[in-house]
Amino acid sequence: MTDLATHIQQIRVCDTHEHLRKENDWVQDGPKDVLSDLFQNYVPADLISAGATNDAVANLGSSDRDVAERFEEIGPAWSAIRHTGYGEAVRLLATELYGMPDDFGASDLVAAQSKLDGWRQAGGRRQLLEETAGLDHVQTDDFCWPCPPDASGPDFFFYDISWAGFCNGVVDAEALHAETGVTVTDLASLREAMAAIFDRHGPHAIAVKAQHAYSRTLRWQERSDAEAATILPQVLTDGDKAPADQRQILGDWCWARGVELAIEHNLPFKIHTGYYAGNDRMPVDRIRSGHLTPLLAKYLDCRFVLMHIAYPYSGELVALTKHYRNVYADLCWAWSIDPFSSADFVRRFLHAAPINKLFAFGGDTGWPTSAAAYAIQARRWLTRALQAEVDEGLLTEANAIAVASRVLHDNQMDVFNVEAKKRACLADAG
Repeated sequence: MTDLATHIQQIRVCDTHEHLRKENDWVQDGPKDVLSDLFQNYVPADLISAGATNDAVANLGSSDRDVAERFEEIGPAWSAIRHTGYGEAVRLLATELYGMPDDFGASDLVAAQSKLDGWRQAGGRRQLLEETAGLDHVQTDDFCWPCPPDASGPDFFFYDISWAGFCNGVVDAEALHAETGVTVTDLASLREAMAAIFDRHGPHAIAVKAQHAYSRTLRWQERSDAEAATILPQVLTDGDKAPADQRQILGDWCWARGVELAIEHNLPFKIHTGYYAGNDRMPVDRIRSGHLTPLLAKYLDCRFVLMHIAYPYSGELVALTKHYRNVYADLCWAWSIDPFSSADFVRRFLHAAPINKLFAFGGDTGWPTSAAAYAIQARRWLTRALQAEVDEGLLTEANAIAVASRVLHDNQMDVFNVEAKKRACLADAG
């Protein structure tokens, strides 16, 4: 093993994006058997694309049915997708965590059950992430506003303030009152409630996150108070049943207020760009990171983290990161979507954009086992990308090691002010 490969294997990696379930969820409601653990997360989408039925995929999580029967139902689709990024992650989980052969069968799945049972204990979640995956910390989008210190690891588990609902032009007055005590009736009280969310949760939050690209275009336009005020009453009455074009206007206004509050509270703003999870629902005209340029240009003091390398429009993201002082590119999830494109992205980025603006890993998973497998996958593909740079004489091995340190750890620690967040969460954990 080269010095570069050894370094990448040993470095503590900052995980910038997960949807990890909490400790109690993992212990009480985690995957019941190894088959359901292997084939949850994103690989069902590839199975369906390869021809597996919805019922066969759904049955993978039915631990009351025979393992061999459930596995056989997806057999042809699994053989077709085992070498995709998602399929590779399944095989890494099987081989590296469960100790099964690459061509595992039903008997292997049953024999490995004791390992899963051992992990699904108090503390097992952190052990998998910190020791097996080698992570420095994990940043989680919990799809909500609260970001209290996590009792199972206040200096390890961090949370984003979710802003997707606001960006979609949805204002849940009841939820806002419950969270902030503010009764939203007009634009002024909506501003007050938004500010209260940040005042309450900003000290512990690691970032702000919005994945509204699943529901609307990433195109942002500046909207006046007058425009937003006209639409708000209808949204308060009809919620997400209000006309989509009206909600988008209010969403743009709310989005901007979230960016302003992120600046005020010194929090990066993460935005989903590019590829959709799932099947049969991706309008590619609205997922490009280039749609964000009016927002990026207006709010130069905000640190925008554009996620998933905007796949498949990754070249556009390299250009944005090169051009805008406030844009950072995040490889979270991308290694499993398309590892070859991700490796190519790293190499193109190195020769076009500042290397202090690239983050190399986030699993985007729900269970710690998958996050650990995705971390292994990211390390291996990053090693391939940087070793190619060395082999072609573009970097020295020392240069490549320095790049690896930056993109796996140092850049994230700086941009997200991680050490300060660790201190704040530890101090308030009690």
